[in-house]
Amino acid sequence: MIRSARSRSPHGAESGFTLLEILVVLVVLGFLMVGLAQGVRAGILLWNAQTHRVSETSELDASARVLRALLSGIAASPSAAAAPGAVAQIKGTADSLAFVGDLPTGLGTTQRADITLEVSGGRLQLRWRRHRHELSIAPAPQPAETELSRGIDHLDLAYWGSPSADRPAGWQTEWDGPGIPELIRVRMRFVAGDRRHWPDLIVATQL
Repeated sequence: MIRSARSRSPHGAESGFTLLEILVVLVVLGFLMVGLAQGVRAGILLWNAQTHRVSETSELDASARVLRALLSGIAASPSAAAAPGAVAQIKGTADSLAFVGDLPTGLGTTQRADITLEVSGGRLQLRWRRHRHELSIAPAPQPAETELSRGIDHLDLAYWGSPSADRPAGWQTEWDGPGIPELIRVRMRFVAGDRRHWPDLIVATQL
């Protein structure tokens, strides 16, 4: 038998709550707390997912800006076309690109560097070392590496140049010579399950 938690007032009227009423209130409060906790948890999960998505998009935007700046700054070597056996200014294949370009130093200046772009271990890597203008018997220093993006399954590069006797018009999968292509197209394919999308990046060199 549930006892009453009511007390009598000096005027004889009962006041207070029964034990059953208190239990009902506690149960209702418990449900409210559970609902509030679930709502907070769902909000945190949505916030984390949105933050992760924004981070991924920012990473791709930053990679695109870096690639556009580097590829649009490739300059033809004035001596490469005139000197027999000169080193090519750019050597590109379908999945890698090596060229000589201007690399920002972070101090408002640039330095000439030997730059290589390729995918290694699922990461889009940018490797570079200071360009040597003179021949030297000293071993070349190890290149520095910067990761532009990760989760990359495949890099697909193509090159467009004016038609010539040995090069038809259209996109080419390879480029090797003292001249440089007029356009470079960069395509990236992400690993399975990655929802990111990389639209074709087409860069005009010598802007």
